[in-house]
Amino acid sequence: MDHHDHVELLQGNPGVRERLNCPIRADGNQPVVWADLGSGGGAFTLALADLLGPGAVIYSVDRDRSSLRDQEVAMRRLFPGTVLHLLPADFTRPLDLPPLNGIVMANSLHFISNAEKPGLLKRLRGLIQPAGQLILVEYNVDRGNMWVPHPLSYPTWEKLAKDCGFPTTNRLAVKPSRFLGEIYSALSVPQVP
Repeated sequence: MDHHDHVELLQGNPGVRERLNCPIRADGNQPVVWADLGSGGGAFTLALADLLGPGAVIYSVDRDRSSLRDQEVAMRRLFPGTVLHLLPADFTRPLDLPPLNGIVMANSLHFISNAEKPGLLKRLRGLIQPAGQLILVEYNVDRGNMWVPHPLSYPTWEKLAKDCGFPTTNRLAVKPSRFLGEIYSALSVPQVP
């Protein structure tokens, strides 16, 4: 996959966000604030910056400091108008983040055991503003391997998201993958209190 594929997975197929009335960039004068949890090499952090545009604020969270430094260099070169905060941390632990317009979890949730996922997602739900979004990018299978230990098919994600305070989930896009056949993106919206 390349940058265009990453952008498409976050944006969704043409017309999906319009139908859902859920743009990735909120209107208004306030800066848009997102987090990429388990950002790794930053492919989806860069895609997010591309979609959000100049002035957006992105918190990139990963345990690998080297990957975060590489992201910083790429972000300065490609999207200098984005405010990037690098947070070397484990996203499964409490994070000191401002209220977020959205969270991206691209190929990161499958490293968390199925037993630990509900608690994590309920905690993350508390970081997202009422009109916010959670975008999951994941392999569309329920059985993994040593590199992708705990993937979630789209039906499994839809049920888990609902159980964890995200009652509305829609598939954004699907891409073929040489690893485990297919990768999808899903947009989950939190329950408004």
